Amino acid sequence: MASNIGMMDSAYFVGRNEILTWINNRLQLNLSRIEEAASGAVQCQMIDMTYPGAVPMHKVNFDAKSEYDMIQNYKVLQEVFNKLKIDKHIEVNRLVKGRPLDNLEFLQWLKRYCDSVNGGIMNENYDPVERRLKGGKERNSKGSLKSSKSLQANNLHNLASGDAAGINKNTVSKQGKTGVAAASSEVRALSKEITDLKLSVDLLEKERDFYFAKLRDIEILCQSTKVENHPMSVAIKKILYAADAKESALEEAQEFISQSVDIGETEEANEEETD
Repeated sequence: MASNIGMMDSAYFVGRNEILTWINNRLQLNLSRIEEAASGAVQCQMIDMTYPGAVPMHKVNFDAKSEYDMIQNYKVLQEVFNKLKIDKHIEVNRLVKGRPLDNLEFLQWLKRYCDSVNGGIMNENYDPVERRLKGGKERNSKGSLKSSKSLQANNLHNLASGDAAGINKNTVSKQGKTGVAAASSEVRALSKEITDLKLSVDLLEKERDFYFAKLRDIEILCQSTKVENHPMSVAIKKILYAADAKESALEEAQEFISQSVDIGETEEANEEETD
C-alpha cells in the first residue's frame, strides 16, 4: 500500500483541479476550492468508500465550521487509520487552519493511497449521498437524546441548588472577582504563547517551501535530456524518490556512482590496450 509516499513522488504533483474533480465525482459534491475540504469530512468519506462501512459516518460532521468540530472529524479519521493499520500521521493542527498547500498535500496523499487500494476504480455500489444522509440522521438523533438528558439533569440541579445559591451569594461574588482576574492573566499569557507558536509555524513553513523548491529544481535538472542518464543524475534521483527516510538511499546512490566509475575506468583501460 502507498501509506508511505516520498515527498518527491509523482502523487504530490497532481494538480488542484484534478483533486477537486476526483472528490466531486466520487462523493457527488461540488467543491470549488481545496480549503473546502479542510473539515476532514471529505477524507473520512473517501476512506469509507474505499473500505465500505469502516468509518462510523454518524460521527462525521459535514457541517463542521469551528476548529473544534473539525478536530473531531480528524480524530475519527485517525482512529480508522489505526484500525486499518494505515501508517499515516495526520497533521490536524495544520489542516484545520484551512491553508491550501497543507490540505492539498494531504489530499494528494489520500488519492494516491485510495488508488493503490482500488486501482483508481470507483465503487459503483457505494452511494455517497445516501451514506451522508444516513450518518447525519444518526448523529442528530443521538445528539437530541443527549441534549434532552442534559437539560433534565440541569433542571434538577438548579432546583436542588436554588436555596444554597442564595446563602452563598456574597462568598461566590468575592471569589468570582478573584477568579476573573486570575483567568484574565492566564488568558493573556496563553494568547502570547499562541502568537509565538504561530510565528514559529510560519517560519517553519517558509523554510519547508524554500527547500522543497530547491529539491524540485534539482529534480527538473536531473530529468533534462542531456544529463538524465548520467550516473550522478541517476544517483540523485535514487535519493529523491526514496519512499521513506532510509539511510540505505544514500548508501545505494554512493554505491551506484562507485560502480559507474569502476566501469568507466575499465572501459578506458580496455580502449588503451586496444590502441
